[in-house]
Amino acid sequence: MLWHFLTSEGHLVQDTQKSTPDDLRFHQYSGVYEGLDIITNKVSAQEQRMCQHHMISFVDPLVTNYTVVDFRNKATALIEDIFARDKIPIVVGGTNYYIESLLWKVLVNTKPQEMGTEKVIDRKVELEKEDGHALHKRLSQVDPEMAAKLHPHDKRKVARSLQVFEETGISHSEFLHHQHAEEGGGPLGGPLKFPNLCILWLHADQTVLDERLDKRVDDMLAAGLLDELRDFHRRYNQKKVAENSQDYQHGIFQSIGFKEFHEYLVTEGKCTPETSNQLLKKGIESLKQVTKRYARKQNRWVKNRFLSRPGPRVPPVYGLEVSDVSKWEECVLEPALEIVQSFIQGHQPAAAPVKMPCNETENRRSHHMCDLCDRIIIGDREWAAHIKSKSHLHRLKKRRRLDSDAVTTIESREKELKEKGSLGQNEKELESSV
Repeated sequence: MLWHFLTSEGHLVQDTQKSTPDDLRFHQYSGVYEGLDIITNKVSAQEQRMCQHHMISFVDPLVTNYTVVDFRNKATALIEDIFARDKIPIVVGGTNYYIESLLWKVLVNTKPQEMGTEKVIDRKVELEKEDGHALHKRLSQVDPEMAAKLHPHDKRKVARSLQVFEETGISHSEFLHHQHAEEGGGPLGGPLKFPNLCILWLHADQTVLDERLDKRVDDMLAAGLLDELRDFHRRYNQKKVAENSQDYQHGIFQSIGFKEFHEYLVTEGKCTPETSNQLLKKGIESLKQVTKRYARKQNRWVKNRFLSRPGPRVPPVYGLEVSDVSKWEECVLEPALEIVQSFIQGHQPAAAPVKMPCNETENRRSHHMCDLCDRIIIGDREWAAHIKSKSHLHRLKKRRRLDSDAVTTIESREKELKEKGSLGQNEKELESSV
């Protein structure tokens, strides 16, 4: 099984497909929805004709209850069918959480839902409408272990844990304990679902990647992005906005690139051209910033959940440097083909997989309370970063200065009383000053 990730993946897939007779699953979570082809960067019709693609444009845009479990179930069935035809599935992405759900046993099934209809009430969505702190308090009563690992502001995860308990009668933490205890399981989840995995990680220098992502947004605009957004807004979102019921947290509406243009779309034709132009520029800049932020998040996920994943049977990850596209064949395509062909033939590739040290004692869900900053911090690494942060150090410096001033005041008052020769007689006065 081949999976590769991050920028330029489409080019590598097409190039490797010419040399390996394998089937292809294209993974990009937002790509499962119909519409917004440009903003979700779907493969073109021409590219789809070059090799078989799956999991593209099959969910109605108005469906907001399509979950990672639905994705996993459909994609897993496709993968098994591809294997049954003696082909090798290639997973391309994308949204790392969804890819991880295909590779490892990390999800919890609750009540089966009839996918594709809005009549089914999604309990998680209903819970998310409630106050986050109230939800967290309820979770602490039914699953204190999970509540200690989740921040009260992380409403979606808190709601999910409550949903698991309400729909199964079993706490979320108990489900996870069972997964981790399975043979091949580890601290981050259950065992691998497929025995032979080959992961190719395409990565680039951050400055080069940022420039490439900015250009990608510019190319989208040139390809007709604004017309696509206007049409989608008119057909699917305008009525929701009028009813003040728009939801940019679920379904295709949470895709990067749509909500960033909300102000522009709802005011177009209702404000001056100057204001509309300013809102357009704001949307474009916001899209570029969010895209770059998401790329950094993707890289962190690969490093934390794949490269330094604790536990047995972690598949090798082969890094391919894509900063200099003029060296595409020698630095990307040829090494990728050698790795893939060795993998298919059952040989060890000449290239060495990327290695990162794994700290098995690190608790990524530990609970820390910073009284100084009045913040809850989840995770040992996050806590270590917090106590070194500028905001924390600034408050610490301010507290020490106040403490120092208080000590100076007390010493000055004590000295004053001593000089009066009445220290014993004025202990109550000194205590009051303290």
